[in-house]
Amino acid sequence: MSTKEEVLEEVLVETQTKNENEIVLYNDEVNTFDHVIDSLISACDHTPEQAEQCSIIVHYKGKCTVKTGPYKDLEPRCSKLLEAGLSAEII
Repeated sequence: MSTKEEVLEEVLVETQTKNENEIVLYNDEVNTFDHVIDSLISACDHTPEQAEQCSIIVHYKGKCTVKTGPYKDLEPRCSKLLEAGLSAEII
């Protein structure tokens, strides 16, 4: 691979990364695992397995990225999580 190709690949990766935002879900002492799982399935189109894994990560690590994508796609999803009483933000 030439140096020019390597630089082009790096630029493409940086461009793709910068266009993605994340919904970060934070742990709380209020919501049950079932509620968090149901909310992730509903708001983020997670499979039950994905939602369960995210809820476990949030519980033990304090936070977890639950969805990535363009801001316009994430904003209504994050709003739905907040309306369900969860603590989340888009970064």
